[in-house]
Order: sequence, then C-alpha cells, then structure tokens
Amino acid sequence: MDKSLEFKEKLSSGFDSLEASLNGGSKLPLHEIRKNSLKFFLEANYPTLKDEEWKYTNLTGLLDLNFEFPDNKSSLLIESELEEFLSEREKYYNLVFINGVFSPESSDLIKFNGIIVSDLKFAVRNYYNLIEPHLGKIINPEFTIFTALNSAYINEGVFIHAHKNKVLDRPVRIVYFNNSDRNYIYQPRNLFLLEENSQVKVIEVYASSNESTYFTNSVTEGLVEDRAILEHVKLQQESKSAFHITATDISVKKEAQYHAYNVAFGSILTRNDINARFAGEHSEITLNGLFLGSGKQLIDNHTLIDHAVPHCRSHQLYKGVLNGLSRGVFNGKVMVRKDAQKTNAFQENKTILMSDDARIDTKPQLEIFADDVKCTHGATIGRLNEDSIFYLRSRGFGLELARTTLINAFATDAVHTITIDDIRNQIEEMIAANLSS
Repeated sequence: MDKSLEFKEKLSSGFDSLEASLNGGSKLPLHEIRKNSLKFFLEANYPTLKDEEWKYTNLTGLLDLNFEFPDNKSSLLIESELEEFLSEREKYYNLVFINGVFSPESSDLIKFNGIIVSDLKFAVRNYYNLIEPHLGKIINPEFTIFTALNSAYINEGVFIHAHKNKVLDRPVRIVYFNNSDRNYIYQPRNLFLLEENSQVKVIEVYASSNESTYFTNSVTEGLVEDRAILEHVKLQQESKSAFHITATDISVKKEAQYHAYNVAFGSILTRNDINARFAGEHSEITLNGLFLGSGKQLIDNHTLIDHAVPHCRSHQLYKGVLNGLSRGVFNGKVMVRKDAQKTNAFQENKTILMSDDARIDTKPQLEIFADDVKCTHGATIGRLNEDSIFYLRSRGFGLELARTTLINAFATDAVHTITIDDIRNQIEEMIAANLSS
C-alpha cells in the first residue's frame, strides 16, 4: 500500500471512537465540520517537495511512524515534571494538558466579570452559542491536509472569550505537555474571541519531559474585534524527536491590535503557518518569530499578512540561528489589496549560520495592488560580524563569550517587545542556555 494512503487510514481510524464519545455532541453542527474535514483529509494529496508550499519541507519521516490516539488514561500527572512550566502560578490563569488530555486538577477554569477561560470540551457543552459562529469558520478547515485532520478531531483545546470592554487581569498560560514514551498524536484546537475594547494576553507552551517521538498537530483561530488587543506568545520546546505542525488564523477588526511572538526551540521538524488578516481600518498586526536550530532540525515558518482594508500597519521580524546540519525556512507574504491605500508594512528575515552545513531558504514577498502605500521587505543571511567579535575581544571577552554575547543580542531582538516580563525573561534565559550548550 502507498505510504500516504496507509498514513491517512491510520489517522482516520480513531474517528469512530471520537464520535461515540460525543454522545449528544454528535448532533451539533460542529460535527458536520468534523465529518467534512475527515472526508477532505482522506481525499487530499499528501504534501511532497513538488508542492510549492512544501518545497523545502520533506514530510516523508511522518509516514514511517505509527501514531496512536491518546485516551483519558494518558493523563498521568507528575507534578515535579511540570514545575518549570508552571512557575509563579499565581501570576497566570493556567490550563494544562497532559499527553493530549485536559488536566483539571492542574488548571484554572474561569468565568467571571465577562471573561471565560476554559477547556474546549467544557466550552462546547456550556457555551456553544458563543462558539458555533466561529469555530472552524475563521480558518478554512481545508487550508492544508493537517488543518483538515485537526478539524476532524476537534475536541481538546482551549476557549477564551472576553466580553465587550473587559480586560483580563492576568495572562492565560496554556501548557501542552508530553511525558509519555508512546508515539501519540496530539491535536489541540484553540479559539480566542475578543469583543470590542477587550484585552487578553495568552502564552501557549508546547513542551516535553523526555525525547520521545510524537506528533503535535495544532490549530488556533482568533477574532479580535474593534479596538481589542490580543498579545499571543507561542513557545515551542518539544522533544528533539517530535514533529510539530501548527496553523494559526487571526482576523483583526477596526482599530484593533494583534501582537504574536512565535519562538521555536524543539522538535526534529517544525512547520508554522500563521495567517493574519485586517478586517477593519486603522489596525495593527505584529508577527515576530525566533528559531534556534541544531543537529538535523528543520524549522519552517510560513506567514501571511493580508491588508484587505486601508490605513493599517503591519510589522514582521523573523530571526534564526542555525547550527550543525539544521535547516530553516522562511516564506513570508504581505498582500496589499487594491483598496488598501495608506498601508504601512515592514517585513524582514535575518538568519545567522553557525556552521558550514546549516542552511536557510528564505522568501520574503510583497504582493501590492494599491499605489499609495509604504512597504519594505528584505532578508539577510550571514555569519557573525568579525569586527564585532574583535571589538569585544579587545575589551577582554574570550572568543566563545564574544560569540555568545553577539548571538544572544541578535536573537533577543525578536522578543524584546513582549510585555509579559516573566515570559520574556524566560525566553531570553532559554536563548542563552541554547547558545551555550
């Protein structure tokens, strides 16, 4: 049997069990999205290097693995393993998933003062009227074969809703944690809805306590209504043997702001698709990213900012540091549609190659159909500046310290505007630790 057909058969085999577990939920309109998505998944072609959107990312390694679906017994909690990811709990609202399953004993379910923070299964049962107009409708379930797979199994994940004029007093910290040695497939589904003038900060953490092989296939949808502000930090530090594929789709309305920081340290293969669109004038979108690769890691970032309306600003800065045999991909597109006059868009990708065998394929793109715009884009690839190294060494720095200091300064530039101090400091410490190892 063709490996891709076998792969699809295996990953569709859990659908009957999911359907049986839904009870009355199988009669909701959401279940039609699941069934249609499964049909698309089974019929779609598996991506290969011949596909333009996947030309630098070889996915054949996924086909050789026999992934299993986690069940409720998969959620074995070992508190000591979670300590570093749940430090200073009182500063956050925490939602924790162990081996793909929600862990209520480690989590905070919030419903007060116009704010809802809950796991998705609970939200579908209790807040379906809020969810139904948006879940599976902000992102196209057929965006990729992996988006369709996730949409077929919508079940575990996070729902955040902020009512009009409400500001969440603490960030929400979502931890997807693996401590199993099984070849599990995890499919988190997140939905963030911010009504007018509301403000929410979210940190998504994907982590593992071991170096097992598993597959995270996540999807996040978000709607940021007029004058609302969403700050969204995604920190991926999974097993160096894991696979991580994720899609994020955000719609930003009038005078609203979306600030995203996508930080990737882990997994043998990472693919991030991030799409953000302007749906209202005088809005702002920031998409910043940082990826550190070593060994044989592949980290692929595809972004799209869609300027569909006038008078909007976007800023995009992706930085990479690649060592060993690692590879990076940056494919960033800024689209300025015909009526999107007075657009101001900046896009840049900068990568440092630390070894002769490291590689980056970068493709920043502008598609401009309006004439009254200010748009810039560019990419730089290179080694550390020898003059800067010489300057630091002349001030008493050893060679390795000089190199580490320069790389650390280069990398932290992508994350220094994160407003959540503890998370920004944590990421900067992780950068330093990765660069010194």
